[in-house]
Amino acid sequence: MTPVHNISGVGIWSGQLRYGDPGEIAEAAAELEALGYSALWVPDVGGDVFGAVERLLEATSSATIATGILNLWMHSADETAAAHDRLTRAHGDRFLVGIGVSHAVLIDANEPGRYRRPLAVMASYLDGLDGAPAPLAPSSRVLAALGPKMLELARDRSGGAHPYNVTPEHTALAREALGSSALLLPEQMVALTADAEQARAIGRESLSHYMGLPNYTNNLRRLGFGDDDFAGGGSDRLIDGLVAWGTPDAIAARVREHRDAGADHVCIQVLGVADRFPRAEWRELAPALTATGV
Repeated sequence: MTPVHNISGVGIWSGQLRYGDPGEIAEAAAELEALGYSALWVPDVGGDVFGAVERLLEATSSATIATGILNLWMHSADETAAAHDRLTRAHGDRFLVGIGVSHAVLIDANEPGRYRRPLAVMASYLDGLDGAPAPLAPSSRVLAALGPKMLELARDRSGGAHPYNVTPEHTALAREALGSSALLLPEQMVALTADAEQARAIGRESLSHYMGLPNYTNNLRRLGFGDDDFAGGGSDRLIDGLVAWGTPDAIAARVREHRDAGADHVCIQVLGVADRFPRAEWRELAPALTATGV
């Protein structure tokens, strides 16, 4: 399968671009594209995700706009396919739909027992996209895949995978599972500080939510982390494995590790800035991250 999206380079993964002030979202998106970031990724934890994607498409002219990750429990396959068709007709083929099964603790909170057989649910959702009135082509979607079975489904039924909360070691395993032709688009958390204590404190605060989600901890166990690494907010080894910190050049080196391990594109998420747009950090990182060869 040849992916429609020729996505490479480095992108930005940002909750602020989804839930921030609409005016600043538009300004920031245009600036990020001008700085050389090739894709803008937004999460989906409620609300009008397609409206958020449309806002970013309107503010840019060439960047890929991607969901990282669309929660399939919140949007029917027909709704997703129709939104992709409408936005592609209006803005060209720049909308990459990242799709995920979310987490049992979140989906079962209001409807206990709903989260069952996530792999089968994902396969059924992909069937729905294929059979929609305006089908969403496999090459225009990627899956939030961590484990072997979901990576296999991503390889066979989509354009590739968007792993979140991972290390370069996982990227190498994912590339092996996906084969050579599928897209591999990992997210990388970063802290722009050379102070190890500060960087790890930022990392522990940001990762505390994820450490309670088995989808992530099970994947980290497959990578060799264990109970000692998850205790106390996360060992230094765990935090350093998941969060790239230091100078822009040090962060660029981690991005290159993912690229060397088989990633086609890496999207960075700047941590420690939940209450504001990290525009200063995005600007400071751009020369190191958007240079040819990173």
